Amino acid sequence: MGRHVMECLGRTRVVIEDGKVVEVGEPRVKSCPLFKKYRGIEEFNHDTIKENIEFRIEKFGMCTENRETRMNYFLNFGISEIMSLALKNKLIDAAVMAADGCGTVILEDPEIVQGLGGRISGIMETEPIAKVINDVGEERVLDPKTARIDQFDGVGKAFSMHYNTVAVTVASAEDAQAIRDCFGRSVVIIAVHTTGVTEDQANKLFDFCDLITACASKPIREIGKTRAVLQAGTKIPIYAPTERGAELMKAKLDELGMKPSTTLDDGPEPLV
Repeated sequence: MGRHVMECLGRTRVVIEDGKVVEVGEPRVKSCPLFKKYRGIEEFNHDTIKENIEFRIEKFGMCTENRETRMNYFLNFGISEIMSLALKNKLIDAAVMAADGCGTVILEDPEIVQGLGGRISGIMETEPIAKVINDVGEERVLDPKTARIDQFDGVGKAFSMHYNTVAVTVASAEDAQAIRDCFGRSVVIIAVHTTGVTEDQANKLFDFCDLITACASKPIREIGKTRAVLQAGTKIPIYAPTERGAELMKAKLDELGMKPSTTLDDGPEPLV
């Protein structure tokens, strides 16, 4: 089952080895309204983080051979849900994302996009899991032997597979810039895992991305007030710096019967 490293639940470093949580670091963020609402977690600490990760391992086999890779529940509003609907509506041809057990992968099945992306966040390192690779298709995995995570190379592979319009999730401004510079406007770039980015990095994300999730980022929220074409959500907002990103976001808002947002509500504490 291998070794897997995540930054999650307050950007806490968590290491899973052979299906067991072997390391839980210090959270940078102490609370999140979404985890409080949906999982009853009042505060991120060693015990609550470990319990949540163990729940995910038990519930859907995260980072193990029991990993469930499909999900047909799309009623929440998040990045995987936006990409899944965009695939359904033919607004994009493929989604390049990273997940446990396969690393960077090129997908066109909305249920797999949701099944992989909707259940995890902040995957930093992973190792191959045969079931996951078989489920998604070995030909769709950037590197089946190592399950490495490289979103730039993933976009390159997607275009080599003859997709025309590709969405990709990135966790750094450097990746966003490199992908935009190389592949131009044929890529929808989506920034995730933004907690802790600097003001300069946040501005670069607005320069090069089409969608940005704010996570627990203070500078993303501040810059989003003036640079976003559209905002959805008030506690953990998602921003569209471009009309293209706004198109994908509006499609999901319409499906859910939701309206765009213009204000911010109590979010994670502290914002960093």
